Amino acid sequence: MTPPPSVNSSRAPMVNGFDPADVDRLDPQVAELIQRRSKVFGPGYRLFYREPPEFVRGEAAHLFDADGNDYLDVYNNVPCVGHCHPHVVEAVHRQMQTLNTNTRYVQRAVVEYAERLVAKFPSELTRATFTCTGSEANDLALRLAKYVTGNEGVIVTEGAYHGLTTEVAAISPSLGTGTPLGRHVRVVAAPDRRTAPDGDLAAEMRRRVRAAIADLHRHGYRLAAFVADSIFSSDGVFADPVGFLQPIVEEVHAAGGLYIADEVQPGFCRTGQSWWGFQRHRIVPDIVTIGKPMGNGIPIAAAIFRPELIEEFDRNVRYFNTFGGNTVSIAAAGAVLDVLESEGLLSHADEVGQVLRGSLEGLIDGHSTLAEVRGAGLFIGVDVVDGAGEPDPVGAADIVNSLRDRRILISASGLHGNVLKIRPPLVFNDADADRFLTEFAAVIDGRD
Repeated sequence: MTPPPSVNSSRAPMVNGFDPADVDRLDPQVAELIQRRSKVFGPGYRLFYREPPEFVRGEAAHLFDADGNDYLDVYNNVPCVGHCHPHVVEAVHRQMQTLNTNTRYVQRAVVEYAERLVAKFPSELTRATFTCTGSEANDLALRLAKYVTGNEGVIVTEGAYHGLTTEVAAISPSLGTGTPLGRHVRVVAAPDRRTAPDGDLAAEMRRRVRAAIADLHRHGYRLAAFVADSIFSSDGVFADPVGFLQPIVEEVHAAGGLYIADEVQPGFCRTGQSWWGFQRHRIVPDIVTIGKPMGNGIPIAAAIFRPELIEEFDRNVRYFNTFGGNTVSIAAAGAVLDVLESEGLLSHADEVGQVLRGSLEGLIDGHSTLAEVRGAGLFIGVDVVDGAGEPDPVGAADIVNSLRDRRILISASGLHGNVLKIRPPLVFNDADADRFLTEFAAVIDGRD
């Protein structure tokens, strides 16, 4: 008998979200704009922070409001090479004046970009399909995995987010109880080494995935794919110890499934040391999906495949994306690669990230409500806990909004919404780090 649909665990509200009931407390001009917005936007749109800022300009890791106030952006990974990077702006502007069409015409720029892109991946991954969003890329990856394996079962982590199409929303527990998981979906606990017996996280993750596969089999499903982002950002940022993903790959392949690495958040040098987060764990996925930072804010995404997987799919299944790989988006994406390479942002992310993590560890020492600093490169999480050591989403929201009041922008994530999410543009420099650390110290000292 097939079980009822899996339902994601109850989740805390958006901890850095604006409550519309507070609109009258805001500056009258901002309040009026928010009220107008609520009359024409769909109800799913949310605003950040208890007092939502209105930005009119961006540069590098900085955003500016109408009064010229400078906010330090320590959150946005989409403008990965910085807000309004001049090289990206110029490339998009030039291309808009020249041509913008689709991949059904022969275009040298699209081919050359695809060659540059796949050269950044392990040699086993050589085929790219362009989409507009990470959701579309993950949707395509799942579609191919089910076609190739002939199976339906999917395993994800309990706080995962992989997108908003019907297919990927059904494997995204972080969307909350209003979006039930599919009957074919099983979740495993996040890779938190503190929950692993004897500290052996690799063995514990193998056990969890093996149990999930067995449960799928018991209910009539065979495994099509395990899907994970390698920094486990929505689960609460889990990067170490390096190597805990390898036994998962082995279990997935033994069960006839594919490993899909969702690199939308940890990719494009974000985690330092390697271009892609999965490379830190010395694994080669079967499919990789990328998006958001790829065009520095211009919509473009892709799925990267092992060629033997996609050949039959391409022969028998029609897939085309009108705007995926359009000429202007490709120009933006090519410019992003130029900047990542010419400005050495891979090593920069690693070096600045190490300084940030080390400094944060020193700052939280002695603060009983800050429990642990985790991460890699410029993707960092900090646990906020209460006096009993339990997750404290209210405390996290207070820190996020107190920093916003000091014009520092971060967010929070995790299964309980209690993990501070620190993920600035990759051009975040030493002066930016000093400013952030100074304001962070002032906020946490003020909570004692």
